[in-house]
Amino acid sequence: MYIPQIKRISGREAYHVTFEVNSVPSFDWIYKVRDRYETYIDVGGIFPWRFEQHIREGGYVRDFSAFFDQRKGRAKTSEGEYEIPEYVNDIISAFYYARTLDYSDMKVDDRLHLQNFYKNKVYDLDVKFRGRETIEVPAGKFDCIIVEPLVQEGGLFKHEGDIIIWLTDDNLKMPVKVRTKIVIGYVEAMLSNYEGLAGQLTSKR
Repeated sequence: MYIPQIKRISGREAYHVTFEVNSVPSFDWIYKVRDRYETYIDVGGIFPWRFEQHIREGGYVRDFSAFFDQRKGRAKTSEGEYEIPEYVNDIISAFYYARTLDYSDMKVDDRLHLQNFYKNKVYDLDVKFRGRETIEVPAGKFDCIIVEPLVQEGGLFKHEGDIIIWLTDDNLKMPVKVRTKIVIGYVEAMLSNYEGLAGQLTSKR
């Protein structure tokens, strides 16, 4: 996951976010994954202007794109044109927006309500707070908050299922670990390195 640049889109400054999911080569013979997501997120509002999804999982292939006309409340996609509510999210922009929220007073199982547009429909996307935990990954040891986006459609990987995310328990809320369900079990991604942070990382031990 990285932001290679800030681009101007629809007259606004937008983060060009790229998120890639690749299985390790030794696992490819069992289930090969080469997924890529791209979204352009408004710098000021943290909502999307454009979203792309390119899925390559086993023998499954899917490509989807959407342009969000946030001013007119319309989504123009590779499959049609649809009405959208104000500042609707895609699955990646919803993740970035969730990182801006304050979890300090939340209790386990409290929820935040978002909306996610995918294919031809707007879906509810609640984010459940699952508590706090100190975990160790290749990039170090971090105090984390744990959140679970309750994705109904358009999530990471072809098969919708549980997604658990560990974020640093500080203002950055940097993703440290992700666990998601796929057809043959679970995949875990752990932070190995980071650079270019937009502030001070205070949760690292």
